[in-house]
Amino acid sequence: MIGKKMEAAINEQIREETFSAYLYWQMSTWFDSVNLSGFANYMRVQAQEEMVHALKFAGFLIDRGGKVSLKALEAPKNSWPSALAAFKDAYNHECHITGCINNLMALARKENDNAAILLLDWFVTEQVEEEKNADEKVKTLSLIGDNGHGLLMLDREAGARVFTPPTAGAAAGAAA
Repeated sequence: MIGKKMEAAINEQIREETFSAYLYWQMSTWFDSVNLSGFANYMRVQAQEEMVHALKFAGFLIDRGGKVSLKALEAPKNSWPSALAAFKDAYNHECHITGCINNLMALARKENDNAAILLLDWFVTEQVEEEKNADEKVKTLSLIGDNGHGLLMLDREAGARVFTPPTAGAAAGAAA
């Protein structure tokens, strides 16, 4: 059985992860609107991954006898002055999510909730990758600057990203 504090905190994290998907989906549509279809694809894949994260938290709550209570989402920003600005926002957002995961981990330790700690260990590792990927795009786009050829090459590279749904074992605790 999951404690009420942890249940409430995980429900808030489900909102955070769902908002992440919403934000990246919005970024995807913006990239499509400015003819950067590779970056649009990259963000669509990112949105799908974030929904898997939300489902993983929801499945964990259900498995522990908790109740999922979906929260309202605010509208995300819907345009950016450049690809670099969008990826800076993505990086900053991932840093925010890392802070949320760290707060959840602190609560799990305080509550002596070993099951939550095991789940959150996966998310701690995932956030290292999420921040790294966004930061790499920011650094590369900063190097490219106003070079349109470089931007188009990176856009083409981003278009090769593919969403790979997690396997049943990898999605332990996921209701997906």
